[in-house]
Amino acid sequence: MGSSASSQRPDKVQDIDDPPSPTEAAAVDYASLSNQEWKNRLTPEQFYITRQKGTERAFTGEYWNTKTPGTYHCICCDTPLFESSTKFDSGTGWPSYYQPIGKNVLSKLDLSIIFMPRDEVICTTCSAHLGHVFDDGPPPTGKRYCINSASLRLRPE
Repeated sequence: MGSSASSQRPDKVQDIDDPPSPTEAAAVDYASLSNQEWKNRLTPEQFYITRQKGTERAFTGEYWNTKTPGTYHCICCDTPLFESSTKFDSGTGWPSYYQPIGKNVLSKLDLSIIFMPRDEVICTTCSAHLGHVFDDGPPPTGKRYCINSASLRLRPE
């Protein structure tokens, strides 16, 4: 690939360890980013999960058993999605939360598996696929937001 590959990268490439500031994130039109631009911003696993609606294997993701206090942000656009105080052990092998932050996630019907309709969870800012939500969570909401670790970045307190 050599040096010519780097000259084809977009001007605003997000370093995986250095997400955009809130001002930069607000300036990006995520709907206009091509698959190639997303591939330049994300690891192959992050791209597969967030842009192609993939799923990581249970008990393998970075955050499935994490107890660190903080806020979980979208890996694609840095939108805050879940507080660690709403995280619970669902026994499923994926990070699970009973409540998102504000209206930063939305859900829509997912009919991709025949005979198993479910609600997909999506970041409202960049439309990243995060996981699914189910009605078998704890009080006070009764919801279980079952989220792929690869779609998240934890910002410790």
